Amino acid sequence: MLFELLSDIIKIDDVLIITKNIGATCEIRSNSLSIRKKEKWITIGDNDGPAHMHVNSEMIDSAEFIQEQKPDKISFSVRFFDKSNERVIAAFFTKMYDESKNLISSRKELYDSLHQKYSSKIEF
Repeated sequence: MLFELLSDIIKIDDVLIITKNIGATCEIRSNSLSIRKKEKWITIGDNDGPAHMHVNSEMIDSAEFIQEQKPDKISFSVRFFDKSNERVIAAFFTKMYDESKNLISSRKELYDSLHQKYSSKIEF
């Protein structure tokens, strides 16, 4: 189910996929990314391209759809956690608001349809 969820996420344009640790942060946009799985490794992006990510599927224990209130808007994301409940990857849905800071309903519908398909919290 992890591969399926990641595949559905990268099909949506303008999702920012982030990996982060105390020393570095990596961000790649979902636009036109490929995805494949070989054994325990899920590769997002073209291995020969300028940016890609390798995800050890055995290290991801759960995912959660999160809507977080910010000062002037709501942030929409899917966050992936390890067994210690530490965030490993996050997929932030960007370009959710127009220039007047109004929520774009078509973008919200994309997020909501994924949320409905997978539920709020997923255990792998």
